Amino acid sequence: MSKALIIDDEQQMRRLLRMVLESRGYEVIEAADAQMGLQEVAFRRPDVVLLDLGLPGFGGIEVLKRLREWSDVPVLILSVRDQEAVKVEALESGADDYVTKPFGTEELVARLTVIQRRRFTRQNVEICAGGLTINLLHHEARLHDEVMKLTPIEFALLKVLAEFAGRIVTQSQIIKQVWAGQSSDPSEVLRVHINHLRKKLGATGPQIVNEPGIGYRLEAGSGE
Repeated sequence: MSKALIIDDEQQMRRLLRMVLESRGYEVIEAADAQMGLQEVAFRRPDVVLLDLGLPGFGGIEVLKRLREWSDVPVLILSVRDQEAVKVEALESGADDYVTKPFGTEELVARLTVIQRRRFTRQNVEICAGGLTINLLHHEARLHDEVMKLTPIEFALLKVLAEFAGRIVTQSQIIKQVWAGQSSDPSEVLRVHINHLRKKLGATGPQIVNEPGIGYRLEAGSGE
């Protein structure tokens, strides 16, 4: 049974989330403020955290930053704040995904399922996402068992997106990993490479979804 921790100061929201999660087989833990939330992560070791940003004491962003100093537990942000800058800050502070309140329960459960998948670790030789397989040892990508013809930049970009398949990767996170150390702004070049990858993945491969103003998400689809 997966264990979910809800960190939210609104009792009604915690009650709603508890009902949804328990109906899906989760064991649910609750915390009403930031400090209690961090303590529950440390002592109860949840499998996933649902975190509100507007918490008493110090806010959700600070919780994320402190949490990422010692834990890689998947974190889903649930917040009424829908500004792009806030979403980017949360994702770059360590959140795995971001859902704006109010939300649909089916979407919520689907997002939780995605961020709990730990199909890739630093020790893995392969990254799999739907019909896509990336072999890190041989520097090769296959789509439905067919070798993809990729440039070095396209391979590096696809690797980053596949590593975090189903999760938003911000533009700056992509640039840091693919164009590390480059002084000029590669934002326009990134868009060009994304378009090239979309064409090479086609209609049958995982889809690269644009999150306007934030970044990109690789959707593996039903093949995963």
